[in-house]
Amino acid sequence: MNDFIAHILVVDDDDEIRSLVKQFLNENNFLVTTSDSAENAIEKINIIKFDLIVLDVMMSGKSGLDFIRENKNIIDTPIILLTAKGEINDRVEGLEIGADDYLSKPFEPKELTLRIKNILSKTKKNNLKRIIEFDNIKIDLKKLLIMKNKSEFKINNTEKIILEKMINEPGKTFSREDIGKLIDLDKERSIDVIITRLRKKIEVDPKNPKYLQTLRGEGYVLWIE
Repeated sequence: MNDFIAHILVVDDDDEIRSLVKQFLNENNFLVTTSDSAENAIEKINIIKFDLIVLDVMMSGKSGLDFIRENKNIIDTPIILLTAKGEINDRVEGLEIGADDYLSKPFEPKELTLRIKNILSKTKKNNLKRIIEFDNIKIDLKKLLIMKNKSEFKINNTEKIILEKMINEPGKTFSREDIGKLIDLDKERSIDVIITRLRKKIEVDPKNPKYLQTLRGEGYVLWIE
């Protein structure tokens, strides 16, 4: 776990709980994305590969259990349910339909962190490439590092999300709109700045990119194979 930075999705319609959980998990070296509804969560899951989901059972709109039932065929991510103290039946049903663990509210953030670490330590399967090497470049999404020749460059959460998507779909062109949806950003100029920053970390000559290229009028593409 020391060199693995897990990406957690926290789904809860309570603003305070989402904020507190995100802050605590960030302090414990996790990347965290939040959603305030089951509907919003599935949109993000369709784009981003998370390592674990913390899911509230009782939410306005679709419940956490509905979320699991309706998406169990496409979700292979471990799930920890957050339940009210008296929701025994929901806990049992949640475990039966695919949740990995549950925690009753109110809960201690430290206990949630321990449960997350316990599940992640047992979860070995990962269908996405997280480490890739080409030429003299190594991209390690676990450690959030790009190694180029003898230099190391840190990447942030936003850069990690973009690279993860591109690495697992090499040769696919991503428009600025596509990238904006990935990172919840709709300003084209800001997206260009992020790509420029990534090029400086990946390319030997960022002004004449070999790998992270621009297709005029279409978008960006990562050529690594």
